Order: sequence, then structure tokens, then C-alpha cells
Amino acid sequence: MDLDRPLSAASAPMIDPFGRAVTYLRVSVTDRCDFRCVYCMSEHMNFLPKTELLTLEELDRVCSAFVHKGVRKLRLTGGEPLVRRDVMTLIKSLGRHLETGALDELTLTTNGSQLARHAAGLYAAGVRRINVSLDTLKPDLFAEITRWGRLPQVLAGIEAAKRTGLKIKINTVALKGVNEAEIPSLIEWAHEEGHDITLIETMPMGDIDGDRTDQYLPLSEVRRALATRWTLDEMDFRTGGPARYVRVKETGGKLGFITPLTHNFCESCNRVRLTCTGTLYMCLGQDDAADLRAAVRAGESDDILNAAIDEAIGRKPKGHDFIIDRDHNRPAVARHMSLTGG
Repeated sequence: MDLDRPLSAASAPMIDPFGRAVTYLRVSVTDRCDFRCVYCMSEHMNFLPKTELLTLEELDRVCSAFVHKGVRKLRLTGGEPLVRRDVMTLIKSLGRHLETGALDELTLTTNGSQLARHAAGLYAAGVRRINVSLDTLKPDLFAEITRWGRLPQVLAGIEAAKRTGLKIKINTVALKGVNEAEIPSLIEWAHEEGHDITLIETMPMGDIDGDRTDQYLPLSEVRRALATRWTLDEMDFRTGGPARYVRVKETGGKLGFITPLTHNFCESCNRVRLTCTGTLYMCLGQDDAADLRAAVRAGESDDILNAAIDEAIGRKPKGHDFIIDRDHNRPAVARHMSLTGG
């Protein structure tokens, strides 16, 4: 594909076997991260050889093919996307689809560690909204959860992004006995800073050196507890992802819930996920996948790539099989979230 050639008008949305339009692509640009969060990675990870990764040019080509086929929202993830060398080159290049109107939104999910030096570049590339993963405001607990992370660096990155004009949503994984008591104060802090915040249930993905039942905190319980403190008004607000939102009347801010276990969100799934190796997962919680790396390397024409995408969308399943209890405390899928793209 000639990356300088503008895309023609996007075709009709890709429709999966259950009538859902696939309009949202999440792309893991690297499996590497400068943190080792306890619910996401084992402490001593074996990362992929760089030779197995798609080049930045190949990632651009695959993303552009999806945009041409009706994807309207593109989210870059990792690992930590901003630790990949020269990733801003990719982000700037993908920004051209915003300029043509082929893409509605280009965004990313980050741990915030590299935001201080990249926030201005992200805004210049057309990014207007980002998600920042943050599970605590306590420095010692932050170091415990992330193993390698430093809270002041992340908070400085969030502040830099805010000054640049980026809209920030905080993503917080609810962890039983770890940060559950801090959740109300996290919500208050986020809303005081002008950020939306979404709570997420831990997901059974990858071997993380522990028993997931020790981490799992149902958000149905969290929501009931929050409802005794605040007025939670239902909202129709959507960002294109799986979160369901309420407005906290007392703070004025939005609060989202992502509940893959207590409330399966699959019926409205509009997403597929591309790994940094070019593997396309049609469902976060299933192992069925398509090899787009072979397709993109088969030649300069996109015919084989487009055919591979169409075939994969035709296999998108109805939903995942996530469950966590004492009988199911091992991963539902073996791959880590850092490989798939959170």
C-alpha cells in the first residue's frame, strides 16, 4: 500500500455473524512495558523477539486497511505503547485519517510514564483523548502494584497531558484487599482534576504468579457500596468501548464500569484486537485468531490482507468465557493482556 495515497471513502461497516458492526480496532504496538503490574504480567516476563513484531510501516498498513473497511475508532495499546522506539512516527502517520475524515478518533491507553515527553506530540498528531491506567494514589502501594513504577512520574505525565489539552480518562482495576478501600478517594481525585474514571474487573488472562480469586472484586459489590455514599445517575454516554457510565451527582463527574465477569458486555461488542505480531483476535477472551502478518507480507497489494480480514470477521464469536472462582482460578486464555492489548 502507498501510505501517502489517501483512502477512498470507507466501505460499509464490517458485520460479524451476529449482526454487530465492527468499527473499533485496538492495536498492541508492543508487548513490552516499563511496569510489571501484578494483574497483568509476571515479574520476570519473556518478551517477544523484535524480529516477530510488525514494523511501524506494517502496523500503519494494517490499521489503514481496517480504516478503509469501516473502522472509525483506533486505539493504540501495549504493553506500554509509548516505550516502542519511534512510535510517534506511527501515531503522526495515522493522524492523516483524522484529517480526511475516514477516522473519527485516534487514541491510546498508557500507564502515563512517558506522557510528560510525548503529550504535546500526541496532541499535534490529532489525539484528543487518552486513557491512563492508575490504580492508587499511594506511592508505596503504587510501587507494589506496578512492581517497577514510580507514582510521581505518572502524575507528572498526567498533568503534562492535561496542560496540553488532552482529555484524560483514568482506568482503575479494582483489586480485592488492595485498593478497594481507596476507590472512593480515587473517584473524588479524578473528578476534582476534571478526569472521567472507569473501574475495571480483573480479567483471567495469562499466568501472573498468583491466585486470581485473591484479586477479584466484583464491581456489582463496589457499585452497591458507592451508591450508599453518592447518587449515581444512569447515563446513555458511550465512548465506543464496553464501559457503562453513571454521573456522580455530588462530584459532577462521570464514572464507568467495565464488567466482563459480573455483567457480560459481549452483546454489543464492536471491537477486534491486533497484536504487535500481526495476530488478530476477534474476541479478548477466546483463542481463535487470524494471522495478518503473513497476509501483509505476501505482497504490495492489499487484496490478500483484505481477504484475511474479511475471513476473520466472519469468525467473530458471540462472546467470551471469562469466569473467576475457586474452581477457575487459572487463566481463561494463556496469553497475557500485555500481548493482546488491554
